[in-house]
Amino acid sequence: MLATVSSSPHFVAPAVLAVSDTNPSLTERLAKHLCRPVPKNVQDRARLHLLDWLGCVAGARRSDVAAVVRAAEPDVLTRAAFLGNVLEMDDVHRAAILHPGPVVWPAALSAAREAEAPFAAMLDGGVRGYEAVIAIGCTLDARHYALWHNSSTAGGFGSAAAAGSIFGLDTGSLVAAFGNIGSIAGGLWHMRHAPVMTKQLHVAQAAASGLWIARLARHGFTGSRGILEGAQGFYTAMTERPDPLALDEGWRLHQVSFKPWAACRHSHPAIDAALELKARGALHGPVSLETYADAIAFCDRPEPRTVIEAKFSLQHSIAVVALRGEPRPEDYEPDAIADPELAAFRAAVQVAEAPDITARYPAHFGARLTAGGETVELADTRGDPERPLPVEGVLNKARSLIVWGGLPEREADRAIALALEGDSVADIVVMLEDWT
Repeated sequence: MLATVSSSPHFVAPAVLAVSDTNPSLTERLAKHLCRPVPKNVQDRARLHLLDWLGCVAGARRSDVAAVVRAAEPDVLTRAAFLGNVLEMDDVHRAAILHPGPVVWPAALSAAREAEAPFAAMLDGGVRGYEAVIAIGCTLDARHYALWHNSSTAGGFGSAAAAGSIFGLDTGSLVAAFGNIGSIAGGLWHMRHAPVMTKQLHVAQAAASGLWIARLARHGFTGSRGILEGAQGFYTAMTERPDPLALDEGWRLHQVSFKPWAACRHSHPAIDAALELKARGALHGPVSLETYADAIAFCDRPEPRTVIEAKFSLQHSIAVVALRGEPRPEDYEPDAIADPELAAFRAAVQVAEAPDITARYPAHFGARLTAGGETVELADTRGDPERPLPVEGVLNKARSLIVWGGLPEREADRAIALALEGDSVADIVVMLEDWT
């Protein structure tokens, strides 16, 4: 049965199933799925993602966002929640088109601090948070992503799952938490049209709301079991035709990509291809880039004016590779944006959609780059599961970000030891207090 909401001729309900009184709702299925035990190898993988997030937080210490939240927010984990996405180097799930880490880890650490939970329970919460945010994110369609920031709208399900796991919520209480987080989900992409800080607010709000709502659920606060598929629910309001909720035996944490460069993930296939052309000595103008439609919609910016616009500029990233090599955080700062040589190279980059690459998206983020008489085509980019970043690469990334953030090298050693070998949530919170 299709959900119906209004007899108005102006309303067209998406094709979602009505809530059944006899069959489990989608959030009931998800809550049951999350109750599985987390294997040791998945916990170990979670430690790497925790370290990656810590590096991103440290790297953003000198940003304008950091200055604001340092003055405005008294809680260390709230401050950290605002910083994990600033550099655009946070981890990403391609099919869900979202960043799990900066939403899940602040909520997991906050819940563990509050409940005085052991480190292993915090890691389990992190894994379950990743699973929930990705599971919901993978159901969201192109209509949703055109208007809504998936890390924000789906993100609250991840933070609620992480905190709920650490608080020991039973399935009924977790379903109630999902009902409430879905009811207040939001995060419009309009902020992309101005040089504002709202994207970081989206991430921090999703993390904080999930924690808050899981805390309420812990004490009996109720919420709708049919918030996803209900007649006036999440899918009806925010999608045209959502994909089915797929719940597999494994844990989706292993599907998450690490981002090696300080730019929007949509630009990474172009960066990767540009690095290959540069290694062949062929990366000189004119340059022709073909890629998928969303990469162009978000990152076709031949004349970036601000740091965030540069991070969302295909042309700028390719120019950086051509003239400077592997992109570093400083290559997206004002001095680099104003560099006349980079500006001239940006003007030589032509961008177009390739329907065949779009057809493989979002399962694969690809690009086809032609310059100097040669072409490189990549179906996947560095850091994806098909082309994984080795453990040493994750460690080196964390080190470079921590130093970029103005901290001494010993803080990188501290973060690596606490994240990969430690067993104290309190020690990580103290380290973040020192940093922020």
